[in-house]
Amino acid sequence: DFICILGITYLDHAGSALFPESLLKAFTDDLRNNVYGNPHSQNISSKLTYDTIEHVRYRILQHFHTTAEDYTIIFTSGCTAALKLIAESFPWIPEGTKQPSSRFCYLTDSHTSVVGMRGVTASMNVLSVPIKPKEISLAKSRLPAEVQNCATPHLFSYPAQSNFSGTKYPLSWIQDIKSGKLCPIEIPGKWFVLLDAASYVSSSPLDLGVHQADFIPISFYKIFGFPTGLGALLVNNRIAPLLRKTYFGGGTAAAYLAGEDFYFPRKSIAERFEDGTVSFLDIIALKHGFDVLEKLTGGMEKIKQHTFALAHYTYTVLSNLKYANGAPVVRIYSDTDFGNPDVQGPIINFNVLNENGEVLGFSQVDSMASLHNIHVRTGCFCNTGACQMHLDISNEDIQRNLQAGHVCGDNIDLIDGRPTGSVRISFGYMSSFEDAQTFLNFIIATRLSKSDAEIPFQSVTKLTTESVPDDHLSFNNADKLSPILQISDRELKNIPSETETTGSWQPPEPEADSIRATVSETAVPTCRKGGKPITVAKIYLYPIKSCSAFEVTEWPVGNQGLLYDRNWMVVNQNGVCMTQKQEPRLCLVNPSIDLKRKIMVIQAEGMDPISVSLENNTGKEAVIRENKVCSHRVKTYDCGERIADWLSAFLGRPCRLIRQSSDTKSKLHHKNRKGLSSATNISLSLVNEAQYLLINVASILQLKEHISARLKEPLEIEELIRRFRANVVISAPESFEEEEWAEISIGSLQFQVVGPCSRCQVICIDQQSGERNKEILQSLSAARGRKTNFGIYLMNQPFHSSFSDILSVGSQVLPVLKENTEIQPPTSSEEKCSG
Repeated sequence: DFICILGITYLDHAGSALFPESLLKAFTDDLRNNVYGNPHSQNISSKLTYDTIEHVRYRILQHFHTTAEDYTIIFTSGCTAALKLIAESFPWIPEGTKQPSSRFCYLTDSHTSVVGMRGVTASMNVLSVPIKPKEISLAKSRLPAEVQNCATPHLFSYPAQSNFSGTKYPLSWIQDIKSGKLCPIEIPGKWFVLLDAASYVSSSPLDLGVHQADFIPISFYKIFGFPTGLGALLVNNRIAPLLRKTYFGGGTAAAYLAGEDFYFPRKSIAERFEDGTVSFLDIIALKHGFDVLEKLTGGMEKIKQHTFALAHYTYTVLSNLKYANGAPVVRIYSDTDFGNPDVQGPIINFNVLNENGEVLGFSQVDSMASLHNIHVRTGCFCNTGACQMHLDISNEDIQRNLQAGHVCGDNIDLIDGRPTGSVRISFGYMSSFEDAQTFLNFIIATRLSKSDAEIPFQSVTKLTTESVPDDHLSFNNADKLSPILQISDRELKNIPSETETTGSWQPPEPEADSIRATVSETAVPTCRKGGKPITVAKIYLYPIKSCSAFEVTEWPVGNQGLLYDRNWMVVNQNGVCMTQKQEPRLCLVNPSIDLKRKIMVIQAEGMDPISVSLENNTGKEAVIRENKVCSHRVKTYDCGERIADWLSAFLGRPCRLIRQSSDTKSKLHHKNRKGLSSATNISLSLVNEAQYLLINVASILQLKEHISARLKEPLEIEELIRRFRANVVISAPESFEEEEWAEISIGSLQFQVVGPCSRCQVICIDQQSGERNKEILQSLSAARGRKTNFGIYLMNQPFHSSFSDILSVGSQVLPVLKENTEIQPPTSSEEKCSG
């Protein structure tokens, strides 16, 4: 019944909707029960695919209250691809011909992908004209007859809803501009209208039977959350025959010759413009998206009212928040007062201010929101025009900011005290009143003292979902959002009826309770208090990646972690890193470091010991190559034939030993970790995720109880410790208390916790024998509630010397608790690798 797997408050529905589990289930059931072949083939499974795709086209047209007589659906990879298609195929008349030339006009409050169309038009020698919203005006006078008859095509683009502020621009503009009543610029010709509906259709109904724009690009993930990478261009059939196309891909030709310049396109506009095989399984998923959306919500009009109710409430409270000195807590960037859902969508854009009216950087707000598990969007939202308009950023400012190092999408939020962007929250059909309340509690708790918080709520009443009529929705109690959130039936039933949509929107009847009553104390990181001391029990390093551990009682700490930890790795004949996943016998290769003799000695059963120098061989004879370790690239050099022959003989397959080049260290590949310096300052060896991995003996003991119940022979604690391949093993009183730490200090060394270690099948390998036992990973998953996290990753700041400090067994560990007791694993584009 609650929206809370992982306790996330998701407020970026304008970025992407979230998908319900029932959508995935319906889709996967469909795939299990049917065989869908390539729609360009003629067999039975292909015919089923073709017919299903055509059915989905009709379903899309039905959703937008139109038919195939008026519009054609062209599937694309998304709204951006649809916009590019328009720019490339519109029948522009360039400058320099006898005819009057075309113009591409666009509203400055437009997405980057719309503005980017001018790159295509410029290459065609067509002028682009940006229009500010206030510059749209009535035509001054009726044009002369000869001008009225001019057939030069012009294109005007504007968003149905601003993705920056949620402002809804009048759909009446469509007919007014096409009829000549409104004029973007005074120029003879015929105007066509591109309505960017990507943001609008995620939460509002669009009736193309009434508002007949010529082009409507959309992205389906904005509506359903799934599938991604699929969009469509709805083309008015009156303009469709005029579109021009040069490239032709598979499936678009009625006939063509390979040896001569002959090509005849297919008659169908959709088939003519859908180059290659469409993403047919994703298109089939849309059918289930429409079904589930209708079942859960009752339709777009109800979604419109529901999402606006949440935005109206949040705006009302947020705009009334004041500091004790009367200064506002936020500056909201809006063209409306959130009084009517016909002119305002469920988007609130703002910056947080301090008591003196100075803007707090959006990165700081985002970081604080993340600590509260609130997901917002920050920056300029791919809409520089709106950002400039609302934040009063000049063209010169943009150029100066670029010279200062600021680029779109980075975390540079203030330059000379002025904001470069803002914070955006947005609601979707899955959003609840609790989401709005959680967000407001966060702002209040982090910006206002208790005495301050009492002031703004004296005149602002609390809205509750229970006060909203719920007689229009019914849906399955078991349905939940996957994989992150789930929503309750009660929450989705809280959508007003259509009778409430006329006139100026009115909030539901309020209750007397103040939101102030729900504000809780905000936790801050604190030092662990009381209890037995925590000490370092064991220290391990792994000189050769994925080979046996080398246990020490004390060891120097270098720039990349423990000195010589994972400086070498074994690669196959193709230069690809080998791990215990592919070759379990690597655990039987035992390297040890002799610091006095400056050698690494490598031993294995049945083999004579062999040594490798610790001195870096980066002279002219060393060939530097690039290798990949999990998701990051590293520079390496080969350690020679002697050790290559030794390893190949022991492992029974061709392989080589390579070492990371000392002058080209790998950099930290997890950006924006709290408390860490920038990625360019953190150096990694051949590790997967971080410089150190820490585990707790108490956690091992608790896990051992679960594992022992599933095994015929119980595991020894030492064997279990070695399976988890940690650098630092600590002895703490409580099991898994390490997962509550934000940072730790050991002696003079200070470490930041990067996140938990998500385990793979390497823990199933006995590090003494190389034998596998699948029960280990299954037991870990069962013991941890279907998770496989065990241990935490650590990073420390780099040192100027490789011998700056010593890590010793017996040293006391002093942790600092973090606010939120669940930390997320480091994000990676690839499966976690063994190390």
